[in-house]
Amino acid sequence: MPGNHNTTAFSFDSALDRAGLGVLKREAPTWLQVNLGRKCNQACRHCHVDAGPTRTEMMSEERIDQVIQILHENPTLALVDITGGAPELHPSFRRLVMAARALGREVIDRCNLTILQEPGQEDLAAFLAEQGVHVVSSLPCYLEGNVDKQRGRGVFERSLAALRSLNTYGYGQGLGLVLDLVYNPVGAHLPPSQDGLEADYKVRLAEHGVVFDQLLTITNMPIARFARDLRRQGNLEEYENLLIRSFNPATVSGLMCRHLVSVSWDGHLYDCDFNQMLQLRTPTGTPQTLDQFGTTGDWTGRPIATARHCFGCTAGTGSSCGGALEA
Repeated sequence: MPGNHNTTAFSFDSALDRAGLGVLKREAPTWLQVNLGRKCNQACRHCHVDAGPTRTEMMSEERIDQVIQILHENPTLALVDITGGAPELHPSFRRLVMAARALGREVIDRCNLTILQEPGQEDLAAFLAEQGVHVVSSLPCYLEGNVDKQRGRGVFERSLAALRSLNTYGYGQGLGLVLDLVYNPVGAHLPPSQDGLEADYKVRLAEHGVVFDQLLTITNMPIARFARDLRRQGNLEEYENLLIRSFNPATVSGLMCRHLVSVSWDGHLYDCDFNQMLQLRTPTGTPQTLDQFGTTGDWTGRPIATARHCFGCTAGTGSSCGGALEA
């Protein structure tokens, strides 16, 4: 496939078939990713969620109760990944965190960093540390100009201040409080080597008095706000073809959709966060709402809904919410 220039005819399923991999199917899920809503204190250019300050979508208290009940009933759901928007803006963010931690689950907070400086969030860093939450924070570059270009003026300095605050509570110090950073390319290209870029980040951020654990590289998906930006620039088709040409079969076994269930703010279930944003529901016969979740065994062996954006997760070294899939 990398040598074929006529990429527009390829579907993701056909790429799997050509690689001898067959239909993409699930294993029993161990990872529950919960989107608490679209409200955010930022409006980043690369955001596939279309989140922003004017969004009003929020998960109801009833649905949060359902999520907690599902965790009670499914102890093999070891990881609770809380995202948004800025999930910390939800009134019950802390209730969900405490409930999951009380059940012994690892909790990830997908934190945009600047939320730590919003009114009412002054004690957020202390809360996250007290609960032992794994913080995963987006910082698309170690250069101020690139970060502010993608995320807004002043975001770089505010992000550094937030990172230093987390460091003072023990995050990134090798003491058990994990602080990972996320890199998204600023333009229409694939991320570089995760290990090499992590080394650069550690050196450059140390100059600002900041330490962290790992860097996760994530490919920008050509959907929502990023897709519109590419279309305005006339680069959308070129970028989509880059992803298709870069398809790497070795990444497929590690795809997050094989062991993750994505929960939308309105209680619907998806195979991944990207499918959620495209309203690409789980296939017929697979649970589709919180009411139908059942047990993790009900998900095993089920087919996964795919489309052309799935090339984004399988391009180059691969991409997932946990970073690159292949060294």
